[in-house]
Amino acid sequence: MKRSTTFLGRFPGRLVQSFQRFTFLPFVAATALLSSSCLEEQKADIVIINGAEPGTLDPAIVTVQADARISHSLFEGLARLNPVDATPIPALAEKWEISEDAKTYTFHLRTNLIWSTGEPITSKDVVYSWIRVLDPITASEYAGQLFYVKNGEEFSSGKIKDPSLVGIKALDAYTLKVELVNPTPFFLDLCALTTLAVVPQKTIEKYGDRWIMANPLPTSGSYTLETWRIHDKIRLRKNPRHWDAQNTRNNIIDLLPSESAMTAMNLYQAGQADVIWDKNLIPGELMDVLRKQPDCHLYDYLGTFFMRFNTTKKPFNDPRVRKALALTIDKQRIVERITKSGEKPADHFVPNGMTIYKSPDGYGYDPEQARKFLAEAGFPGGKGFPTFQYLFKVGETDKQIGVELQAMWRDQLGINMELRPAETKVYYTSVTAMDYDVARSSWIGDYNDPNTFLDMFLSNGGNNRTGWKNPRYDDLLREGNRQLDVKKREQILQKAETLLIHDEMPIAPIYYYAGVLFFRTNEIEGIYYNLLDEHPFQAIGRKQAKGKL
Repeated sequence: MKRSTTFLGRFPGRLVQSFQRFTFLPFVAATALLSSSCLEEQKADIVIINGAEPGTLDPAIVTVQADARISHSLFEGLARLNPVDATPIPALAEKWEISEDAKTYTFHLRTNLIWSTGEPITSKDVVYSWIRVLDPITASEYAGQLFYVKNGEEFSSGKIKDPSLVGIKALDAYTLKVELVNPTPFFLDLCALTTLAVVPQKTIEKYGDRWIMANPLPTSGSYTLETWRIHDKIRLRKNPRHWDAQNTRNNIIDLLPSESAMTAMNLYQAGQADVIWDKNLIPGELMDVLRKQPDCHLYDYLGTFFMRFNTTKKPFNDPRVRKALALTIDKQRIVERITKSGEKPADHFVPNGMTIYKSPDGYGYDPEQARKFLAEAGFPGGKGFPTFQYLFKVGETDKQIGVELQAMWRDQLGINMELRPAETKVYYTSVTAMDYDVARSSWIGDYNDPNTFLDMFLSNGGNNRTGWKNPRYDDLLREGNRQLDVKKREQILQKAETLLIHDEMPIAPIYYYAGVLFFRTNEIEGIYYNLLDEHPFQAIGRKQAKGKL
């Protein structure tokens, strides 16, 4: 999801209401918990610089990776990710069985599960949490993760009104039966995602949109929410009632919000923070020097930086225009001059590294062919091409990339692009509302399967945000995900990706991310370099504190 440049709100009619809800929560937290800031606080075990101020911590609604990290530490699902290799392992469910046709999953919950407030967690809580994700009123952008469940998509779209018809059944207090539409190879991975975490029904029904600020807040995960002070920090405290509390490494974790890379690095260098993660929190102009330090850790993971085209606007509704812009991007120049962390130029969308999938070839750097495409679209030499805007998040790296793109398109195509920087929340709102011409974007894989990238651009995909709809693409994805033969499935999905990155190009891949983490290995352990860039809080600890709770 993480875990990505994803966007708040799913249904345009609810956009304003939803966004107000998200931005209001930190204010409520700051007001309700103000008295805590007046007291001398206990020192945190670990301090992490986590990115921008959270928009929400509601698992059903959270979309941004920084927010999801916190939300997932508070609310757990049937499975969770192994911190070493990010594969799904038992969590609230201690075991499961899969039917011979791979369409029915039976989950057995642990019998010692209780909320942080002391009430039992049962299979009915799982049913409620998943149906809530599907409910259109929730406006969950990740509701599609449950479309693989029988009647999940129909209930979410309103074709079915009765939630009991959805294939999620509580057989008894600790047994859950899930019926799928078709075999879904990555379903257990979905069960480990933030969206499918178990949330407290009574609290949500009592407080509505403000339930996350209930005091006390019942949590199902490794931590409880102690404080949330806007522009200060979020403090998490170990949940002593969690089923795996004995293996939670820290009593207190502080998460500091920051969108400034220089501020983040200064806090870290001054010893006020133990961990920085996210490339955007590392000063790009200093990467040549910083990457040589022993506390700088670089690694590959499943993440792609790309451009979205608004295909509902002229002239970007023409694939030839989109191809012209894409073929004029010198990706090697961008990764060598700007990002500098080992990123690799991207000619396809799904990153390399998946053992079950290899992407088809897309377009590389070819200005001559780009000019031909532009001329065929009616703009020879750029004549008559309207001035347009490139939307990006405020930040030095994004700005530098924008300046490079501006020069490339001007020099190679003769067209004029204006830079449109926006603060994070304004940026998300603009892309969600399709208020852009061309926008920077990124996606971090939620699980180790090509579907986590390709299903973004389904016609009804909550994270599509391009206006592009292609029934053939939709059919290929559905056909591929029904296929049990791994090789045949790969071939079908390759056809779908060809439509995306070669034939129609509603997006333009630019580079694959390289993970960047800053922490001192003589002090901190439990952080591993996995393909999903997942680092569960409960696994991280201080070396000198190992074994202590």
